Parts: sequence; structure tokens; C-alpha cells
Amino acid sequence: MHRVVALVRPVQSTFELGCAVEVFGTPRAGIPQHYEFEVCTETPGPVPTTAGYEMSVSRDLSALRSADTVIIPGWLPVEAPLSDRVRRALREAHARGARLVTICSGVFALARTGLLDGRSATTHPARAAQLRREFPRVRVEPDRVYVDHGDVATSAGAGAGIDLCLHLVRRDHGAAYAAALARHMAMPPPHDARARHVPSAPGGDALDDLLEWAGARLGTPLTVDDLAAHLGVSPRTLARRFAEHLGTSPGTWLLSRRVAAARTLLEETDLPVEAIATRVGLGSAVNLRRRFRAQVGTTPGAYRRAVRTPTPVDHEVGG
Repeated sequence: MHRVVALVRPVQSTFELGCAVEVFGTPRAGIPQHYEFEVCTETPGPVPTTAGYEMSVSRDLSALRSADTVIIPGWLPVEAPLSDRVRRALREAHARGARLVTICSGVFALARTGLLDGRSATTHPARAAQLRREFPRVRVEPDRVYVDHGDVATSAGAGAGIDLCLHLVRRDHGAAYAAALARHMAMPPPHDARARHVPSAPGGDALDDLLEWAGARLGTPLTVDDLAAHLGVSPRTLARRFAEHLGTSPGTWLLSRRVAAARTLLEETDLPVEAIATRVGLGSAVNLRRRFRAQVGTTPGAYRRAVRTPTPVDHEVGG
């Protein structure tokens, strides 16, 4: 069992914590339970919440010592400093291999550990300027739904926290399991991390136009040279702009968009895999299956069955 521990503090947001509980801590009929979920706080006892009630938390920071994933479900007020004990506990958890995950304002706590220095992160757009101002070494991307570096991950608003949590489930246990869990929650499968527009920055508007242009032509044999020519730059300059604005390469972005388009067609149409491969520019069913498995963790056929098969619902289980 993968052990997930949420670190809460006064005053704790109930919705952000609820996002983590729904994905990692709620038993569901017909869905295998792969996670253990627990809540801890620096000083055990009653913890006030944004809903006006107190919740009783019995575990202290020692719970983080055996966590596989640590979630910081919001951090209010965002100006609240980290105590030395919390900072040390988070850094020690990370050093031994635990994954650190934040929902919405929780990124402010993670940033204070120094573990986001030199890396990209996201938060609620309303807090982006403050995060950028207080932590200039963090590359803030407020238009990302979530940013996952493997060892640390951040999400935008609270709703995006559900997307991030489902994305982590998909990474841990595959697309079919994540889709079944999402369906039981009456949620769509997790969105792509870049489902929103690319952040505006020097050269960002032109890049936005390029991505829109390329996205409408996925079924054509687009190459990186074609993308560079459309933008009027060299392939090397294009690669630099993609790295600066998107944190990836043009070829990787193009492939990810083709696989994302294939997922949508698998979810929404009855087209055969060969036809889908042609529509998204991957040429053949063999190539689509290979690329799809590498990025999604399952085959196109298994993915389609998972997202379309009704999940039994136990009416005694909430959510």
C-alpha cells in the first residue's frame, strides 16, 4: 500500500483537504484500494478550519517519516512561515524519496523549503504574482493546471488539485485504474497538465499562435522543421523557446498533443484504432499503440474499455 499523509495547519481549508481525501482516502465499491491515507499536523489536537469547525488531528510530524507521498492541501495564510520542525520534516521526507505534492496555496509552504528553487511550479492565478515576488528562484507558471517533476508536484486552484491527484494515481497505477476511480467520483479523466493556454511572456504570444496552428493540424505530417518555419525561426531557436516557455522540446510537445487527441477520440468516438492513428498523425495502429502505452501506461483498447465500462456504485459510499 502506498502511504499518503496530508500535512494540515490552522486554519485548514476543508476543500483542498477534501480533494486529497476523495482521491486517496475514500474506499469505493468495486475499486481496489491502493492507498492508505492519514492526516498529521505539527501540534496534535484541534485544528481550526475555514468552514468554522475544528477537526481533531492526533498524529504529529513523525507521520511523515513513513509517507510515500506528502500532500500540503493549502497553506493559509500564505504568508505564514514554516517552523524549523516542519521545514526539516518536509526536507527529510523528500531526501528519503517521498513525493511532495501541493494543492493551490500549499505551494507557498513547499517553496519555503527551497525544494522548488530553479524549478517550475504553479498556483492559483490570483496568487501567482505574490509567489513570483516572494520566491524569485521559482519559475511560476500560473496557466498550468499542474506541474509534476516526479519528486515534487504543484497544482493551480483547488479544483486543479483533483486533476493533479488523479494524474498521480494514473502515474502510480495506470490509466485504466485512474479512469475507473475518476468515473466513480463522477469526474472526467484527469486533464492534461497543459490544458490551459501557454503563459504569456516575451515571445509567448507568437508561441500561443503556433500551438493553436499546430493543434489544428495534428493529422498532417508536421515536423519540428515545419513548426520552426511557421514561427519564422530556426529549429534551434524554436527548441530554446519551447524549453523556456513550456519546459519541453517541440518534438515531445507534438507527440504529447497527438496522444492527447487520441485519448479524446477513444473516449468520445467508436472510430477504430487505425483510423484514430491517422487522424492524430501517428500513421499506423502499431505506432499509436507504442506511443500510447509509453505515455498513458496502457493500450488504446484497454483505455477505451476502462473509460466506457460503467463502475458499480455502492450507494452507501459517499462521493
